[in-house]
Amino acid sequence: MAAKRQTRKRVVTVKEDNYSALEMYAIALNEYYKALRKAGFSVEIALGILSDRDAYPGWLLPEPVDPNKIGSIDYDDED
Repeated sequence: MAAKRQTRKRVVTVKEDNYSALEMYAIALNEYYKALRKAGFSVEIALGILSDRDAYPGWLLPEPVDPNKIGSIDYDDED
């Protein structure tokens, strides 16, 4: 019987580099979770820290969005 041929593992790459704010936030949360796990936190504690927004480092959260400004145009609701 012939030896099985070894297959190389395919490397998945991301082709786009322009992420939306939501995608960047999700990536940051994923990296934060992985760092917590690598630091020795259990799954339950890591998820507990992720669910408490007050425990996030200041650089992880995006800047607050001004609801009266859309893009670069000021928006006044006159209705």
